[in-house]
Amino acid sequence: MAAAQGYPLLCLENPLLDIQGEGDQSTLDKYEVKENDAILAEEKHMGLYEDLMQNHKAKLIPGGAAQNTARGAQYILPKDSVLYIGCVGKDKYADILRESCAKAGLRVEYRVDEVQPTGRCGVIITGHHRCLVTHLAAANEYKLDHLKQPQIWDLVEKAKVYFVGGYHLTVCVPAILALAEEAAKNNKTFMLSLSAPFIPAFFKDQLASVLPYTDYIVGNEAEALSFAESQKWETKDISEIAQKMAKLPKTNTKRGRTVIITQGTEPTIAVVSSESGELKVTQTPIRKISQDEICDTNGAGDAFAGGLCAGVVEGKSIEECVDMGHWLANLSIRELGPS
Repeated sequence: MAAAQGYPLLCLENPLLDIQGEGDQSTLDKYEVKENDAILAEEKHMGLYEDLMQNHKAKLIPGGAAQNTARGAQYILPKDSVLYIGCVGKDKYADILRESCAKAGLRVEYRVDEVQPTGRCGVIITGHHRCLVTHLAAANEYKLDHLKQPQIWDLVEKAKVYFVGGYHLTVCVPAILALAEEAAKNNKTFMLSLSAPFIPAFFKDQLASVLPYTDYIVGNEAEALSFAESQKWETKDISEIAQKMAKLPKTNTKRGRTVIITQGTEPTIAVVSSESGELKVTQTPIRKISQDEICDTNGAGDAFAGGLCAGVVEGKSIEECVDMGHWLANLSIRELGPS
């Protein structure tokens, strides 16, 4: 049934296997990292992944921001609703990813790189803190020709909503643009996550090439501030930044643009621009949770995006979509990792 009708939501980004283990200050010192670091691995970090698995009771969880989002959306949506695309290696880590995604009901279509290993994120857990050390490896090797294969492109054409994680702007912009152009041409929904403050700061040109196609831009306050700085906007007001983003030039004029910025425990700001350019600004309070119920905030933003995507696929109002995001994020922070 799914093959005939397609998967309404298609997500593209960089699949990783999260290897999460309990550590202490000596673990951090050993790899010269700090408790809340989020860094790309260097040579000195390469031993971390096996170390976590062998000596720190590691839990293995599918990772990569948009893969987390895809799993979150599939958790809410009916069976066979979400397809995820990215690149992995030819190894045991890729097998673990496939198995875990299948259990979550998520269909994956990975490009398999013959040279690089599957991307991994080593997570050193110290109390409520998380140090993330990412080795992108095969995740960096995604190619447009994989997306354009007839059996994959057939699924692309059947999808109604495309969600791309901003981290993929560092990997394969042509693949993002192929989805963006397909969305604009056929009046489908194209969603982009800003993903991290370094994306607007250091991948400004790549981001600029994709932004005109965006029907939804999703980010947090740090990413919004970084974007404003990259545009030389003289403001630190998150609502004002979101409104300016909503007004940026747009390719598909049949749809307005929606910009959604989360602010931690503060209300989430959503700015909806109509086709005529009028802006509607809403603020939705988060769902409260007591400190002792919080297990792990890692992946909460990805879970929020998953709930939001599910709402968009179901045609809900922006307030309902944001609340679905809050609900899933609230669920996520009670669990270890983006599970």
